[in-house]
Amino acid sequence: MDWTHRLRLRHLQVLLSLAETGNLSQSAALLNTTQPALSKWLRELEEDMELPLFERHARGLRPTPYGESLIEHARRIEASLDTARDDMLALRDGGSGLVTIGTSGVSAADTVPLAVARLLQQMPRAQVRLIESTMNLLMPQLVRGELDIVVGRSAPGIPDPQISSETLYTEPINFVSRPQHPLAREDAPDWDDLLAYPWIVWPQGTPVHNAFQTALAAAGRTMPSHCVESNSSILNLTLLNHTDLVGVASHRAALRFERLNLLCILPIELAGFGSVSMYWRPESVKRLAVAVAVESLRACAEAK
Repeated sequence: MDWTHRLRLRHLQVLLSLAETGNLSQSAALLNTTQPALSKWLRELEEDMELPLFERHARGLRPTPYGESLIEHARRIEASLDTARDDMLALRDGGSGLVTIGTSGVSAADTVPLAVARLLQQMPRAQVRLIESTMNLLMPQLVRGELDIVVGRSAPGIPDPQISSETLYTEPINFVSRPQHPLAREDAPDWDDLLAYPWIVWPQGTPVHNAFQTALAAAGRTMPSHCVESNSSILNLTLLNHTDLVGVASHRAALRFERLNLLCILPIELAGFGSVSMYWRPESVKRLAVAVAVESLRACAEAK
């Protein structure tokens, strides 16, 4: 018997519940069934597959590598069905479909919102969901099908061969401060001037931090030990406007905030550059709202 014939949508929920709880009794209670029935179903599925899906321990269940693989497929199927449901609801209510975009801080202040505005001009009734996070959290969501598009710093390697990618633009990084900062009134501040103030930087391991480290190394400087670390654009913006902190920002975001008189770009040239890329699942662009979103992102990236 083909073991896939045994699987139903409810069974995918069972697998996901077992992966989350690691306990037959808890999952049985959550799924309104009995532990013996759940245990019997799992044992028969493993016999059909001729593979162990979970290791049994005194403290519960732990997925085997085979189980982890099947659970990951279950997550993708569940995410795809959730998207289908929400897309159908949007269309039923007279909309133009659904697109879900994940954005890191580097693109959240400029490229993504401008692209969404362009999308809504073309498709006023499209349903758009925006999720801001870090790339290490967004990319797995994209792989699982929970997001249609991710925009952020270019990653060194794509976590799934079925994910498409495209570099949108490359940009420098800038030192920034509040417009009333003492350094903002100087024509040519130098590194000693900058080191006289505390800094706020993106956390270690983030693409902006890596680009900044490159710029510091090129200038023969190192990161001060008393930096504030934050991966939130809004938090950084608020802190910069209420303190004498000096921050680091990607050029497009810095320019956008400077035009709004929220930040000042300090006239110090940094050697570091970073690229911003777009990632998407090819099957998603078969949906019109997603296809228009991809084209809108390309158009906004090309605009200066």
